[in-house]
Amino acid sequence: MSERILVAYDGTPQAEEALEFAVEEWGEHELTLLYVINPVEAGYSAGVGIPSGGEEWFEQAKADAEELFAEAAEAYGREFRTETAVGRPPLAIVNVAGGESDDVDAPAYDHLVIGSHGRTGVSRMLLGSVAEKVVRESPVPVTVVR
Repeated sequence: MSERILVAYDGTPQAEEALEFAVEEWGEHELTLLYVINPVEAGYSAGVGIPSGGEEWFEQAKADAEELFAEAAEAYGREFRTETAVGRPPLAIVNVAGGESDDVDAPAYDHLVIGSHGRTGVSRMLLGSVAEKVVRESPVPVTVVR
C-alpha cells in the first residue's frame, strides 16, 4: 500500500492534474510536493552572467517554489510536505523518489505521481518527455496523469 506519495509539482496544468489525482487517491496519506529547480533555465535569464546574478536567480526560483507550495496548500485546505531539488528534472525526480535528498528528514517514498504533457510523435521524440524518463528510471511505482 502506498503511504508516502511524492508528487512532482511545478504549477503547470499537468502538475495540477497530478496533484488533484494524488489528493483524490491518497489524500489520507502523506503527500510531498517536489519542485525541481533546473539550473539550465538560469542561462535564459537576464543578469545571470553578472556576479551574484545566478545566486539571485536561484533565490527567486526557491521563492517561486515556496509560493506554489503555499497556493497548493490553500487550494486543498491541507498541509503538504514539500521538497525542492536542483538539477535536470527527470534525474532529480528519480533521485528524490529513491531516497537521495538533501533533506535528511525526507521519508522513503512508496509511490510517485507525475503529470504528462501528452506529447506524441515527432514532438515526443525531439523534445523527450520528463514523465517517460522518470517512468523508465524510477525505483518506485509511478502514476502518470494526463
